[in-house]
Amino acid sequence: MVKMKRTLSTLLATSVVSIMLLSCMEKENKTDLVTYLKTDNYNPGEDWKLVWSDEFSEESINTDNWNLQIVEAGRFNEEWQRYTNSENNAYIENDQLVIKAIHESDEHGIDQYTSARLNTANKQSWKYGKISARIKLPYGEGIWPAFWMLGANINENGGDTPWPQSGEIDILELYGSNDDATVEANIHFADQLNSHAMMGAVPFTLDQGKFADNFHIFELAWDKEKVSWLVDGKEYASFPISADELSEFNEEFFLLLNIAVGGTWAGRPDDSTQFPQFMYVDWIRVYEAIE
Repeated sequence: MVKMKRTLSTLLATSVVSIMLLSCMEKENKTDLVTYLKTDNYNPGEDWKLVWSDEFSEESINTDNWNLQIVEAGRFNEEWQRYTNSENNAYIENDQLVIKAIHESDEHGIDQYTSARLNTANKQSWKYGKISARIKLPYGEGIWPAFWMLGANINENGGDTPWPQSGEIDILELYGSNDDATVEANIHFADQLNSHAMMGAVPFTLDQGKFADNFHIFELAWDKEKVSWLVDGKEYASFPISADELSEFNEEFFLLLNIAVGGTWAGRPDDSTQFPQFMYVDWIRVYEAIE
């Protein structure tokens, strides 16, 4: 009987210690996660001065910076999602902008998904500079996140210039149907015949893992001579813009963020695609060159 009591006491003590250790580990993991999210060692370089940023530290999306577009399914690139201004699809959490793509039914097809497309049109735009963002991307078949720019004069947002004459700069696009470890850079413009032309997609592939595993720094360096793309400080693409037919890139551009589902270039989601999908944006910062 005494031996049994000692055994029970030992087991009880072991259990208490285990619970305490698990609790400490859980707190430590949460602390590590918060520390990881808040750690910011980004340095744009000594030649750049900060002129604008959104750190997403307010309780809701700052409408002085951002528009939430309402777009029916299929309007762009035969995409299957519709874009909403609902807090279900775009919101602030843990000092991050979250874009959430939702599958609303058990069927795969057009208008079975909701998502968000944000832009800074008529609110914030820039000509030249360094645009930087810390982003964790979604993944999966048919998932197509993008961080990009359009000419501020585009007629889609009240301007007088159609696409591609307005110009487009794709800071990043990820096609989940191709490779969740690869992002692509591109620009679109009108050539000397006033027809659509582009640089052509240039990929950057991670050495290991996928872009949904961690946050990464995406940068665009832009001056009157060229546009360059970087991931985590590594330049992987550059394109000269001094030619006459590239004059649109000497004008102001605004920012866009979105998750598309399906589309002409993205493939289609299927039963292997997990929903909801999330795009987390820790911050966006815009710098101008120091003269």
